[in-house]
Amino acid sequence: MKLKAPESVFSSASFCPGCGHGLASRLIGEVAEELGIQHSLVTVVDVACCSFNIDYWKFDTIMAAHGRDIPTAVGVKHVRPGSSVLAYMGDGAAYSIGMAETIHAALRNDNICVIVINNSVFGMTGGQMAPTTLPGEKTATSPKGKDPTRYGTLSGVELLKHMDIAYLARGELVGSAGMIKAKKLIKSAFQHQLKGDGFSLVELLSPCPTNLNLPPVKARDFVHNEMTKYFPTGVFIDKGGVE
Repeated sequence: MKLKAPESVFSSASFCPGCGHGLASRLIGEVAEELGIQHSLVTVVDVACCSFNIDYWKFDTIMAAHGRDIPTAVGVKHVRPGSSVLAYMGDGAAYSIGMAETIHAALRNDNICVIVINNSVFGMTGGQMAPTTLPGEKTATSPKGKDPTRYGTLSGVELLKHMDIAYLARGELVGSAGMIKAKKLIKSAFQHQLKGDGFSLVELLSPCPTNLNLPPVKARDFVHNEMTKYFPTGVFIDKGGVE
């Protein structure tokens, strides 16, 4: 399976330097190949940054309306139950405009995989403050820093931790150790779907140098040193012990 698009496409639609999306995309491709599901996998991607994967992945791919990746993936799973189905989205899509869809798919324990790229900002529209923005973090709409007395910081994983779902985990796209662990989390999520266990969600903390207004190395350090204080990594639900 080739993950690199033709050069003409790659040059016109590539991720920003230091972005975590490319890392996550590569890990998903590796896992799909290792599990032998690359020919039956259907991916549903969100708009903007997530949608670049249409050019990179050689899987059947659908671009959903913003925040509607999960219900689209659920629909695909119902009409193609033999396919592995992935919803790939950002934290804004999963925990803001699409929060209701995320919660209710988990309540139904729909047998799909969800991967959420959490970079603490709305990356697709200019870096506005998001539900996942950290207290004091500067964004396009909080230039003096997010005021924690007015706005909380939302953890989607915390909301799902007590639900009866198959798998729930969080990793970080930082360093070799983080990448190895993230790949293991993604693989476990797909293995649960293959077993028919139900809803699996993996959140991946990701650098966004462009919208964090940081060089790539400092954006990576922000994820590892600051984001993990509010979004601890680990496995929180593992039905049947695939992990």
